Amino acid sequence: MSYLALFFSGAFLCNCVPHLASGLRGEPFPTPFAKPRGVGDSSPLVNVLWGYFNLLAGLYLLTRQPVTIGVNANCLAVFAGALVLGVYMSVHFGKVWQGKHARS
Repeated sequence: MSYLALFFSGAFLCNCVPHLASGLRGEPFPTPFAKPRGVGDSSPLVNVLWGYFNLLAGLYLLTRQPVTIGVNANCLAVFAGALVLGVYMSVHFGKVWQGKHARS
């Protein structure tokens, strides 16, 4: 069970980055609260709040399952979660971005 928590910790921490970056720059970015979900843009404020939620969730999971930095199973589980979500997000938002530019 600890590897699953660490995997999701990495996923939450990875997901906080684009939302916080967009929100702090004052730019809209898709969130699960947009219409259509995950495609439409949410306000910068929503992105900052969603980004901080993801940051806190990822950090909370790390406090429940501490990780020693290095080449070990726990650290690899966090890395795997960040990598899997990062790859998914890059493909998904690449399509969203192309769709928005095709319409303009």
